[in-house]
Amino acid sequence: MDESQYRKNLKVPLHRVDVVLDTDAFNEIDDQFAIAYLMNSGEKLNPAAIYAAPFHNHKSASPLDGMNKSYEEIKKVLELGGHGGKKEQVFYGADRFLKNETEPVDSPAVRDLVQRAMAYSPENPLYVVGIAALTNIASALLTEPALKERIAVVWLGGNAQHSAHNREFNMMQDLAAARVVFNSKVPLIQVPCMDVAEHFTVTRPELEYWLQGKNPLCDYLTGITIGEMEAWAEGTPWSKTIWDVTAVAWLLNDRGQFMEERLVSSPIPEYDDTYTCCRDRHLINYIYRIHRDALMKDLIEKLTK
Repeated sequence: MDESQYRKNLKVPLHRVDVVLDTDAFNEIDDQFAIAYLMNSGEKLNPAAIYAAPFHNHKSASPLDGMNKSYEEIKKVLELGGHGGKKEQVFYGADRFLKNETEPVDSPAVRDLVQRAMAYSPENPLYVVGIAALTNIASALLTEPALKERIAVVWLGGNAQHSAHNREFNMMQDLAAARVVFNSKVPLIQVPCMDVAEHFTVTRPELEYWLQGKNPLCDYLTGITIGEMEAWAEGTPWSKTIWDVTAVAWLLNDRGQFMEERLVSSPIPEYDDTYTCCRDRHLINYIYRIHRDALMKDLIEKLTK
């Protein structure tokens, strides 16, 4: 695509668009909010597919186990939210992380993304929202490099460029995949975690006042959030960042009401947990501020409608 179209694809779309979501839904409690927010934003977003992404931490025995648990969690959230009919559009993702920057990991999710995206164009791209390690998305780009002309990627991951380090979960889980995506010249919108998305927080009193008792999905979201936080912060005035919602919210940021952005030269994620920043690389759209209250209001309205 030419430079003008590339820059256009870095900006928030002003019309209803097709979206696929790539999520490690069992890893935390914020993915569930993001799935629900996407499904309840039908006025602007058409959820075409959801891909289960691998993760590995104390909640999973391996990346494969994390991906399988995420697959089941996605379907659970869809059912609770009244979107059970969409469960056929949930796909298993990679069973492992990339071992290098040249070999993709095949999976049903990757095959679906490649096939699905090839029906789109630079003028009408498929929006790929990633809220996990970039394994599935990078694998699709390695499998079919022409995808970069047909998709735009919105990724919640990495830290702000001014942060002291880049040790962030989605980035660290598969740094090779992150490097593939950042070097691919696909239109990329990055929502950094520390110093940016971390400001999108919710508290127990807010959950209990605004969500609890409204519907089965809201009860579930309230329960898993309070349960996770009380397990280690009981008796303290805690708040919980629900990071992943911000990536979906970018697609709804028509008037800049939810976040602020600027075009920057694409950084290179390095294996020493830093960025290399070069002025002569292709542009990405970099989110640098979240308007927490405006976004929280929209999230609550859509979860409770």
